[in-house]
Amino acid sequence: MIKASYSDKSLVLDILTKSFDTNKSVNYIVKQDKKRVQRVRALMDYSFEVCYLFGEVFLSNNKKACALILYPDKKKTSLKSILLDIKLILSCVGLSNVKKALTRESKIKKIQPKEPMYYIWFIGVDPSYQNSGIGTELLNEVIEDSSRKKRPIYLETSTTKNLPWYKKFGFDVYNELDLTYKLFFLKRDAA
Repeated sequence: MIKASYSDKSLVLDILTKSFDTNKSVNYIVKQDKKRVQRVRALMDYSFEVCYLFGEVFLSNNKKACALILYPDKKKTSLKSILLDIKLILSCVGLSNVKKALTRESKIKKIQPKEPMYYIWFIGVDPSYQNSGIGTELLNEVIEDSSRKKRPIYLETSTTKNLPWYKKFGFDVYNELDLTYKLFFLKRDAA
């Protein structure tokens, strides 16, 4: 796994936009109109920027998969973070969806623990390379990195077929949230 540089941003956005195109949780937030794919990309752009500031962005060695890691305890409000939030609303969520998005985020924050964590915001593999072991290799390396940092890993998924995969790596479902879809909260203790 390699740490992505800012010049890798377009590649990371390509991977995540393609791999999360039909994701229920992503599409719950993204305004559903003729610009939906551009809006998904805008969400990934926002997530990349936030993780680049307050976490880490990793690519698999072959650059076909990536992971956006956030350290929520390090996230600070700044002029840049406020501008990123405004850009997200205008380019992704849409003014009509702001209340729905904020309500969802508030519910998620109430469930997530307040301890320092290693939060996997997004982990994705280019769809052309899925089911080839690249995601497994990347997740193993992410787990090793979290162990070095002595932080438990947290994530959410709305993709039920991924639950057995995460379980294989020692993740347990610690909560669920019913929206118009089911969101599963997973945790893996620090090694």
